[in-house]
Amino acid sequence: MREEATAFVPGHITGFFSAHPDEDPTKAGSRGAGLTLTDGVEVTVEPAAGDDSTVVLDGTEIEIDPVTTVLETLDATARVEAESEVPLGAGFGVSGAMALGTALATNRVFERKLSMNELVTIAHGAEVQAGTGLGDVVAQAHGGVPIRLEPGGPQDNKLDAIPSRARVEYISFGELSTADVLSGDTEELTAAGKEALARVVEEPTLLSFLYASRLFARDAGLLTDRVTETIADVSAADGQASMAMLGETVFALGTGLSDAGYEPSICATHPAGALLR
Repeated sequence: MREEATAFVPGHITGFFSAHPDEDPTKAGSRGAGLTLTDGVEVTVEPAAGDDSTVVLDGTEIEIDPVTTVLETLDATARVEAESEVPLGAGFGVSGAMALGTALATNRVFERKLSMNELVTIAHGAEVQAGTGLGDVVAQAHGGVPIRLEPGGPQDNKLDAIPSRARVEYISFGELSTADVLSGDTEELTAAGKEALARVVEEPTLLSFLYASRLFARDAGLLTDRVTETIADVSAADGQASMAMLGETVFALGTGLSDAGYEPSICATHPAGALLR
């Protein structure tokens, strides 16, 4: 057993998605596309000092169900300490990042000797079971600009990617509940997601991705007034922007938000997936 291990997991912005439930949470998931980010979550795991596991995010002890499930699945009692460069609940895949980072670091600390696909499957299933996400984990394990062609964990899904890198700007105005959206009627959302995916598969470019993402946000009825106004400001400045799923967050490629007069956070697409430090 090691004293501790640390994993970095990129943030993930989903541009569009369709929901595909299944009784087996490792087979359930989403199809869609998104951007992984150099801004992400660093997760450190060490054996717990007492009999109970604890989870700390940015200095505050919290409960994150997917992390608890990962620890239980790996039969580990641990202290999980995470530092995030992106906000929780705003469409950056923080819960998925914490689940995947916990799986990677716990595997090393407790010498569970599982493969990457096995760990991704555990984290993905935990995230789906908690209702906090459908596709973040598999995308964060891949890196780049992943296209999720089929849902589920690594044993079932099919991934492709847009072969590009880009500067990314983002600004967040608040949270949206992923669980509330996913537990409601997703028929309209899924129809819009399938149409968006078909568009990007036909033309796998960043501009096509942004265009499909904007249409999805509108057709799925997820746009808020603040997000709509910000996207319009970027368009007026000859930029391209859309909404992060699921959060009251706007992201743009290049200098779109800066050109529109905002003061965004700035990062880039992450060239690789989650990794141990």
